[in-house]
Amino acid sequence: MRPEAVLIAAQSGRALAAAARRAGYRPFVADLFGDADTRALAAGYRRVPGRFGTGLGARGVAAALAGLAAEAENAIGLVLGSGFEGAPELMRALAGRHALLGASPEAVAALKDPAGFAALCRRLDIPHPEIALAPVPDPEAWLAKGRGASGGGHIRPAAPGPLPAGTYLQRRMPGLPRSLAALADGRDVAVLAVTEQWAAPGPDRPFRYAGAAGPAALPPRVRDAAERVLAALVAATGLSGLVSADLLVEGERWWLLEVNPRPGATLDVLDRGPVPLFAAHIAASRGRLPEHRPCLPGAAASEILYAASAIPAVPPLDWPDWAMDRPSPGSRVEAGAPVCTVIAEGGDAGEARRTVGLRAAELRVRLEEGAADTGLAFAGPRFILEGRARGSSSPRGRGEA
Repeated sequence: MRPEAVLIAAQSGRALAAAARRAGYRPFVADLFGDADTRALAAGYRRVPGRFGTGLGARGVAAALAGLAAEAENAIGLVLGSGFEGAPELMRALAGRHALLGASPEAVAALKDPAGFAALCRRLDIPHPEIALAPVPDPEAWLAKGRGASGGGHIRPAAPGPLPAGTYLQRRMPGLPRSLAALADGRDVAVLAVTEQWAAPGPDRPFRYAGAAGPAALPPRVRDAAERVLAALVAATGLSGLVSADLLVEGERWWLLEVNPRPGATLDVLDRGPVPLFAAHIAASRGRLPEHRPCLPGAAASEILYAASAIPAVPPLDWPDWAMDRPSPGSRVEAGAPVCTVIAEGGDAGEARRTVGLRAAELRVRLEEGAADTGLAFAGPRFILEGRARGSSSPRGRGEA
């Protein structure tokens, strides 16, 4: 019997496509990048115009999914990755044509509107940094963030004067970044793991997301409180599917920064247990949580290899199996854009993070040697490891957070 088909749309669809294959589905994918491994995983593929951080073009993604749905025949539904957090109206339009497997447009709108989310946190007594929608007298104590954006590249230190269009302010808070990954069924949650994240500062992007490792530790009281908070938000919004809650943690103090209402950047890190997470995501979207709390074997990490300068054409490369999001030979990579994702496993999160760094360094050397062998020149400095985020879709930019 042929496996069931599922539609996937995201800024980058590779991780979701791999998770769908692991769960026994045939993925039909629309994304911005068309990486070689995404196309190899997909039973059908369409590239969509758009720009990372602002999402996929509405007309383009609708047309792409219509074509994929016709090709797939009787797909079970549509799974959305990043790129839709700031577009609930687009989600509603897509939901009118395909069965959404994941968060509803209403849940996304409730969680990603800065003022509405802050008010919800106040009502539920959730520690959440203060926000402002107008200039403040002490901008050095605030960060400017893009509404509905992802990946951390949109976050800047606040500046005096009027706020740029589409931004809001959030008060700076101390602490280490942690994320609570969970399955939600619209009423309750089953927490999967805690992960740690780190940033990769780039030009004008001091908080750009670099990578993640897990499982990580949280003080027991913080973890218990964060789990209760996430469950309360799920009950208040009807959120469903694979989700995550981003925290800042300082000792026993903590703050909830935001809730990501979809599978995110830690999918590569977390999808290693006996029950494929894509299948668990679909079940949770349909109101069924796992009977037992999932247990992950060992630890894993992922990180993005970024180009410090423009790469005119990616050289042919015998890619190692721990390198993902592989650009096709000849692809142009702009300065500051990621080249690929590197993953690693380890006995704990620290070991996995160290290994992923070593692998990234090895792959950097391979790429530079391949460029030299083919006579390609890299302008300016060589590659550096900067983080996990994506730039424009044409020329190539990468990342899914």
